[in-house]
Amino acid sequence: MPSKLSDYDILHLIGSGSYGKCLKVRRRSDSKILVWKDMDYGSMTEPEKQQLVSEVNLLRELKHRFIVRYHDRIIDRSKSRLYLIMEYCAGGDLASLITKCRRERNFLEEDFILKIFCQLLLALQACHGQRRRNGNQGKVLHRDLKPANVFLDENKDVKLGDFGLARVLNHDTSFAKTFVGTPYYMSPEQMNKMQYNDKSDIWSLGCLIYELCALVPPFTAPNQKMLAVKIKEGQFRRIPSKYSNELQDCVASMLNLTSTSRPSLEHILSLNILKKHAKEHDELNSSVNSQSPVVSTEEKHVSDIPDDRSSPSAILKAREASLDERTREVERSERDLQRRERLLEDREKAAEEKMRTAESLIRQY
Repeated sequence: MPSKLSDYDILHLIGSGSYGKCLKVRRRSDSKILVWKDMDYGSMTEPEKQQLVSEVNLLRELKHRFIVRYHDRIIDRSKSRLYLIMEYCAGGDLASLITKCRRERNFLEEDFILKIFCQLLLALQACHGQRRRNGNQGKVLHRDLKPANVFLDENKDVKLGDFGLARVLNHDTSFAKTFVGTPYYMSPEQMNKMQYNDKSDIWSLGCLIYELCALVPPFTAPNQKMLAVKIKEGQFRRIPSKYSNELQDCVASMLNLTSTSRPSLEHILSLNILKKHAKEHDELNSSVNSQSPVVSTEEKHVSDIPDDRSSPSAILKAREASLDERTREVERSERDLQRRERLLEDREKAAEEKMRTAESLIRQY
């Protein structure tokens, strides 16, 4: 059943923003350490409320090893507050790591950067290929990729978070036009307020990987106007010489001013410098892409922040979507069973063939 605020003990404040604060908490039932985001939706405009609802629903649907995991949400209507219960990332974020390295004048090892790079590519692959609950293929653009939004767990594995600026692009919509994001990592098309798609995330990821290497963003300026000029010019220094030419070439290709000339996620993952890490996660990645967890009845689609758009037809559609998802899960399970049966048959045939070969050799002897 859904949790209550009294189910958690507050440990300490992690940070705060314009709409609320982030707290480290302990769940009383099992002492698990989690994070809750305390947000005041009462002062939000209707579009902001809908953006918040969109973020929560995205977090629920994006279940991937390298994406911060959503656990639950609590709504206090009397105080107009929403509490999101999220996975706690003990390793901090990349912004803090970069600051520490810059302060200590220490560069990160290339192998570590490539590991982070690969895991972020897989997380974005899950976003860009996300299948919506209604069964239509929808693209989820993160749209605010930056070191402060990339967290690390206790094993220094990536946890991509903060989808507050993410936007779902339905299959019948090619582009999103809203101007949002962090200036240092914004693409030329965003700076020009032009149409953009998933290649804008590629640009931002290129900026992020560059900063992991150089410990500074590829484009810097004292104000946003001058920064926009530098980004549109697209000129940046090579990453430090301690890093390979292959990594430099990859980052440079991601920072191509022409969005259509930037490489795809799949192309980057196929590069030799990333093959080792991509291979390690290949089985996990294919499993994530082929399966969607069944949603429990407790994890109903978040749409109960009060607004003017609740209706019986919307509730019916939500129930139909839930039933469709369960049906698809059964079909996926059946396909998986058939695949395993075929694999077993192939192994049996191979064993029989080996036996026949052995018997033939014995007769010849």
